[in-house]
Amino acid sequence: MTREDLLKRIAIDPAVCFGKACVRGTRIWVALVLDLLATGSTEDEILREYQQLSREDIRACLMYAADTTRGRYFEVPAEGSR
Repeated sequence: MTREDLLKRIAIDPAVCFGKACVRGTRIWVALVLDLLATGSTEDEILREYQQLSREDIRACLMYAADTTRGRYFEVPAEGSR
C-alpha cells in the first residue's frame, strides 16, 4: 500500500472530534492509536478493542505521524469527500 493510499484512511473534519485527525469513518483519533502503540499495545490488541479498525488503519496512523514529524503538509480530504 502506498503512502497516498494510507493517508486516504485519515480524515480531518472540523465538525468531527474538534478537527483532530481520525481514522476515516470513525471517531477514533490518530493520537489514540499512537498512544496505544507507544504504551505497548500490539496491533492485535488494538484490533480486538476497536473492531472497526484494520491493520491498514493502524499503519495509516503511523504514516500520518511520520509525515507530520517531518514537517510535511498534505491535503486530507474531509469526511464524505472520497
